[in-house]
Amino acid sequence: MARNQPTAAVLLIGDELLSGRTRDINLQQIAQYLAPLGIPVRESRTVPDVEAEIVAAVNELRVKYTYVFTTGGIGPTHDDITADAIAAAFGVGISEHPETTAMLAARYAAMNTEYTPARRRMARLPHGSSPIANPVSGAPGFQTGNVFTLAGVPQVARAMLEDVGPRLETGAVVHKVTIRGVGLREGDIAEPLGALAKEIPDVAFGSYPWFRSLGDNGVHLVASTIREDLVEEVAAKLEAIIAETGVRPERLEDANS
Repeated sequence: MARNQPTAAVLLIGDELLSGRTRDINLQQIAQYLAPLGIPVRESRTVPDVEAEIVAAVNELRVKYTYVFTTGGIGPTHDDITADAIAAAFGVGISEHPETTAMLAARYAAMNTEYTPARRRMARLPHGSSPIANPVSGAPGFQTGNVFTLAGVPQVARAMLEDVGPRLETGAVVHKVTIRGVGLREGDIAEPLGALAKEIPDVAFGSYPWFRSLGDNGVHLVASTIREDLVEEVAAKLEAIIAETGVRPERLEDANS
């Protein structure tokens, strides 16, 4: 595939999707994030929590498309087998990633929560993979070759895309702007942010709340686009959305801050 014409596929993993117990929105939000970067999603598949089926789908899709995004199956429970399946697809081993397990151990210690063997499973990465940051709940996704393995929880999957974006060959520079509101609540800006996303389809918007303690909580609004001419206009609109709630907007240099 030509580097200036990248394409993507999305592989949705989970019995709960096929049974209808869970409604998927990850395909939509991945496609919406990639579109402004010039990376169309050309195919989507849904497979159960069966290693052989995950392996077969990953291996077929990763040679057919520039990028593959998988969602689901990287949690702490026995049926979270996606990491093992990715390792099998690439023919590599899997074990605890040292920096990841240290980060998770520190995170759980800060929450006064035991770092159990089940939670340690989330630190297991296929050999040769690199972690994908998870600013929402800590446990990372990972990149293996051209395959990006994300969480199944939509809010977490969308947040992980902010760490994936700079790794992608888009044929153009991806420009980002982050506006933060301390004390802001997502519900206060959901409607105007949705309207802004429809108004400017060449920009991918994300909303990421944080809560560390009372007084240390709020929302980051992130906009990504290959159109540099839109950055300042979008920044001003995001600042206005936050200011309308009575919260002072703060522009950050780092979109992952």
